[in-house]
Amino acid sequence: MINRQFFTAPWLYRVVPWLFVLLWSTGFISAKYGLPYSDPFTFLSWRMGFNLLCFALLLKLFTVQLPRSWRLWRQQLVAGALIHGAYLGGVFSAIDAGIPAGLTALLVGLQPLLTGLLVYLVWQQRLGLKQWAGLVLGLLGVLLVLQQTADMDVDRVAITWQGLLWVLLALFGITLGTLYQKQACDPQPLLAASFMQYSATFVLVLAGVWLSGEGAVEWHPDFALALAWSVLVLSVGALLLLLMMIKAGEATRTASYFYLVPPLTALEAWLLFDERMTTLALVGMLVTVLGVYWANRR
Repeated sequence: MINRQFFTAPWLYRVVPWLFVLLWSTGFISAKYGLPYSDPFTFLSWRMGFNLLCFALLLKLFTVQLPRSWRLWRQQLVAGALIHGAYLGGVFSAIDAGIPAGLTALLVGLQPLLTGLLVYLVWQQRLGLKQWAGLVLGLLGVLLVLQQTADMDVDRVAITWQGLLWVLLALFGITLGTLYQKQACDPQPLLAASFMQYSATFVLVLAGVWLSGEGAVEWHPDFALALAWSVLVLSVGALLLLLMMIKAGEATRTASYFYLVPPLTALEAWLLFDERMTTLALVGMLVTVLGVYWANRR
C-alpha cells in the first residue's frame, strides 16, 4: 500500500506533471496507429468498453461508490458526452480524414483561447490587454500553420473541410464540456465521475458505429497496441497520475504544461510517421503556443 509520503515526495512535483502531459500528447499518435484498421467510432467503442471495465475494477479497488442521484448522473453524462464524446470523436475522425496529428493537436490546443473568448462574450467577463494579445497571436499562428501546411505536397497532407469540421467539433466539445463541468456539475470523486462520463461516451460512439454502418476491425498488432495504449496508458495511467498530482497539490499547475502538447505531438508524428511541416509552419506553431500561454498567464 502506497503511503502518504509517496504522494508528497519532492521528486513527484518535478517528474509526474511532465510525464502526465507527455503521455497525453501520445493520444493523437495512438489514434493514427489504430485508424488504418477500423473506423474512428469502432476504435472508440472498443476503447470505451475496456475503459468501463477498468474503471469498474478501480472503483472496487479504491472503494469508491457511484452516486444514486439521477441529477448527479445527468451532470456527468452531459459533461462526458462533450468532453470525451465530441472531443475524441472529433479528433479521431479528423485524423481519419487526413488532418495531420500535429496539426490536429495544435487546433484542439486552442481550447484556452476559445474558453476565454466565450467567457467574454457570454458572461461579459473583461479580458485584459495580455489576454487579447494572446488571442491575436494564437489566431495568427494558426492561420500561418494552415496556410503553410496547405501549400505542402498534397500527397503528404490532406486538409479537407470535412477534417476541419471534425476538429471544430472536438474543439467546441472539450471547451463547452469543461465550462459545463465547472459551472454546472457538483464535485464528484474523479474515478466515479470518469466512469459516468465514459458511460455516456460509450453510448455515443456506439451510435456513431450504427450511423456510419461500420464496425469491422482488422486485429492487426498495431491496432491492438494502439487500443491497449489508449486504455491502459491514456485513460487509466494518465488519470492515476492526475490523482497523484491532486494529492501532491500539483493539479492546478498542470495546465501550464499543456502548452507543450502540440509541439510534442508534432515531434512524435515526425519521428513515427514522417509528418513534416515547413519551417514557417513550425514558427506558426510556436507563435500559437506562445499566444495560448500568454492569454492564460497569471
